[in-house]
Amino acid sequence: MMMMGDNTRIGVLMVGLGLLFLFLGILLFFDSGLLAIGNILFLSGIPFIIGFKQTLRFFDPRRKGKARGVIFFFFGIFLVLSRWAFTGIIIEIIGMIQMFATFLPLVVSFLRDIPYIGPLLSIPVVRQVIDKLSGASDRRPPV
Repeated sequence: MMMMGDNTRIGVLMVGLGLLFLFLGILLFFDSGLLAIGNILFLSGIPFIIGFKQTLRFFDPRRKGKARGVIFFFFGIFLVLSRWAFTGIIIEIIGMIQMFATFLPLVVSFLRDIPYIGPLLSIPVVRQVIDKLSGASDRRPPV
């Protein structure tokens, strides 16, 4: 088992709590307070996990193909903090998809190997939508 340092543990806890608050905020009809706390915890935890310099490099809008995603993501967070929760979350999701566009085919491939999620993603209509959004095409026959 891999050993984690104290900073990494703190970062994982903060990111986990941030995701929990984001989930609860969406579940409770886009409660802007919970969404704001979730965003702040999530963004505060990332430097603890990957380091401050790597975080600045990841969110650098000058990097090729990242500018629109980074701008959408932070504008979405600004909208959530300004109490425009629904619009802000939609714009954040669009920004995250654009930032992680090169990573999405790997995530989709990984999700297709998970026991209960894989068969759901293999339903023909869902499969077409997921493949179109992620640019992934898994050539295996559906389960």
